[in-house]
Amino acid sequence: MSPTEPIVAAPFNLTLVSGLSAVALVLVHLFSSNLRFLEAVPRSRWLSFGSGVSVAYVFVHVLPDLSAAQETLRETWGKGWTFLEHHVYLVALVGLAVFYGLERTAKISRRRNRESGQGDVTETGVFWLHMGSFALYNALIGYLLLHREEPGFASLLLFAVAMALHFVVNDYGLREHHKKYYDQVGRWILAASVMAGWVIGSGTQVPQAAIAVLFAFLAGGIVLNVLKEELPDDRESRFWAFLVGAAGYSALLLAL
Repeated sequence: MSPTEPIVAAPFNLTLVSGLSAVALVLVHLFSSNLRFLEAVPRSRWLSFGSGVSVAYVFVHVLPDLSAAQETLRETWGKGWTFLEHHVYLVALVGLAVFYGLERTAKISRRRNRESGQGDVTETGVFWLHMGSFALYNALIGYLLLHREEPGFASLLLFAVAMALHFVVNDYGLREHHKKYYDQVGRWILAASVMAGWVIGSGTQVPQAAIAVLFAFLAGGIVLNVLKEELPDDRESRFWAFLVGAAGYSALLLAL
């Protein structure tokens, strides 16, 4: 879509389905704490499976779309800006770096609290930093339920399923960092953020070039948030479950 093209609203039925998808993602945040079997060590195979699905969605669906979006960016911001050749991928790298920084901040904060005898939980300031950052992240996901690089019902459902499983993985990591504060306050903030993003998306639409940038940032964030949960040795992750999730969802994405 060029900057001069009119913005076309999503069909009513698609808007309705996206709204139901947003509600489903809200419910994931509110009730994932009831899935006690996810807390097992070795790591629950379902968490590793969900991580595989999320990564497959990024590498098979999002990154090819970002490659196609390069031309949109060059047309929008001018061909003389040669650095835009890789602009979308730089944004993905920024997304990865931002969430890596947040993860390191949470781990350092927990270590300080342990050493000072205040328990294995993050400090208050770090909790709010995490909640603010993930609230924006969730709002972006809520917005993209309506405005993705590839429109349509199939694209919406694939995105919603991948994000639902991704939220389960994220909830597990955030609960580990923030303990009862996440269940008492954090999950409600993140649940509300999804709906806030969807409401904003139902009333506004940014240019296609901006959608590409938003999707790029989300892709980087998803990759980091998945790998930080799967790679540490103490997680004892289930590689085969991760592989089944990644391979199975890749096959589904390629078949549709």
